[in-house]
Amino acid sequence: MDGRDTSVQALKLRKTVVLVGMMGAGKTAVGKALAAALHVPFRDSDAEIELAANMTIAEIFSRDGEPFFRQKESQVISRLLDGAPSVLSTGGGAYMSAANRAMITERGVAVWLDAALPVLWNRVKHKNTRPLLRTPDPRATLREIYEQRVPVYALADVTVTSEQGKSVEAMAGRVIESLKARPDVLQEVTE
Repeated sequence: MDGRDTSVQALKLRKTVVLVGMMGAGKTAVGKALAAALHVPFRDSDAEIELAANMTIAEIFSRDGEPFFRQKESQVISRLLDGAPSVLSTGGGAYMSAANRAMITERGVAVWLDAALPVLWNRVKHKNTRPLLRTPDPRATLREIYEQRVPVYALADVTVTSEQGKSVEAMAGRVIESLKARPDVLQEVTE
């Protein structure tokens, strides 16, 4: 017995699950595990943007600025929502746009991976791939971004608390349990 929950195979995803939250909340890692558990594709809006631009997010921010990046991000999210149901990880700022929030809720379901500030700092402090944290005091910058964004993330359709020490698989399981309350998103099917 490998410990996997085989009942997951009896679930059908009806809408794209869009993971939102702060940088370091685990959107990519949890998203990949969630997609594997639900047998659907995993997509990452930042990776799709980088692929289309043939540049990193940091390079796009540096060359074209954040407003240009946010415009492209909205276009990519819209395109990915048009496809078959999947799990979509978004950049930390994607959900700040009211237009993105409306589009996500209308065509998918927003799931906020809610991680506390100390957990986030622990996960991002050694990474130099976060353009918004390239400041003299990245910890203070992270706190400022966190305080601005949390009230907006709280508007998500579903909230799942992310904890230090929880495995990626356990977090994916928490998301699945939360989505079971939404039969419009995740339907239990008999095989």
